[in-house]
Amino acid sequence: MKIKFNSPVILTFSLLSALVYFLNEATGGSVIHSFMLRRVDFSEPATLFTLVSHTLGHASIEHLIGNLTFILLIGPIVEEKYGSKLTLIMIVVTALVTGLLNVLLFNTGLMGASGIVFMLIILVSFTNSRNGEIPVTFILVALLFIGKEVLAALHHDQVSQFAHIIGGVCGGVFGYLGSRKKKEPIQPGAVP
Repeated sequence: MKIKFNSPVILTFSLLSALVYFLNEATGGSVIHSFMLRRVDFSEPATLFTLVSHTLGHASIEHLIGNLTFILLIGPIVEEKYGSKLTLIMIVVTALVTGLLNVLLFNTGLMGASGIVFMLIILVSFTNSRNGEIPVTFILVALLFIGKEVLAALHHDQVSQFAHIIGGVCGGVFGYLGSRKKKEPIQPGAVP
């Protein structure tokens, strides 16, 4: 048997998240500020980076392991179905949408890959769908995971349920769009 780097985007994302966490620990907490989303100055490229990089920063080892467990469990399934390039695009778009909406609607910071986790959870429920179908598993997963986050948002804590919900919404949109089967072009002279 040989070891295979089977899911390059998911594995690279996971390794980068771990690297950021351990570099931050080794430097006494000075690295995380470069990745955490706070205020964004649209004329300052370094702060624009945090609109996406916030997904790589984690507040604790429990936070990191919790997110990486889901990412490493579900991510390879998503990457196998959609391919590495599309998986990377979905991660970046989800991070960017979550970051932009957080900056526009809230005055709180944001860090962690929980939005990506929720995107993957919802997206994996579409793995067996086709022709624009909406699978019952998607409906149930959305009700359970997003519903739980809506209820959790009623309690004050340090968790961004908003990022979870937006990640789930992104996963639902990506899953629905990805499940639509392209129609075969009608050949000239063929009867439709």
